[in-house]
Amino acid sequence: MNIAIKEMQINEEINDKELRVIAGDGEQLGIMSAEEALAEADKRGLDLVKIAPHATPPVCKIMDYSKYRFEQAKKEKENRKNQRVIEIKEVRLSLNIDKHDFDTKVNHARKFLTQGNKVKVTIRFRGREMAHPENGLVIMSNFSEACQEFSNVEKPAKLEGRSMMMFLAPKSTK
Repeated sequence: MNIAIKEMQINEEINDKELRVIAGDGEQLGIMSAEEALAEADKRGLDLVKIAPHATPPVCKIMDYSKYRFEQAKKEKENRKNQRVIEIKEVRLSLNIDKHDFDTKVNHARKFLTQGNKVKVTIRFRGREMAHPENGLVIMSNFSEACQEFSNVEKPAKLEGRSMMMFLAPKSTK
């Protein structure tokens, strides 16, 4: 959740009759009116921020709002940096693939899977090849067996229209 998008009510924007107020150090100050809470925040030189608007009564915290926003943005940036985006790489096979070409495609798939990406294996049927989808299943099963040591079959081979698809996911490193 982007902190710049998430709008919180602060200080004079809070117009509820009763509020549960919490100090910056987590101390419960009790239930008080919005005016009293705002006066308490002013006395401490901080902002009154509504953190739980759907609670009854709404919960407000006395804190330095600009510092809070800065720290939230910093946390978000850190989380984005640590995030790993999994891509789906595609390996295309043909129905009459040769042994060496098959091994090359297996090596490409191995490289993609060791990088942590998923692999979509497709066979496109052209012309009369549509009469023999079982040949495609044989090639797909051979491919999954060749990739068995470093991948798991996420979705088994399935014929959709003129192409057969199978998804491989990298084996979890535990």
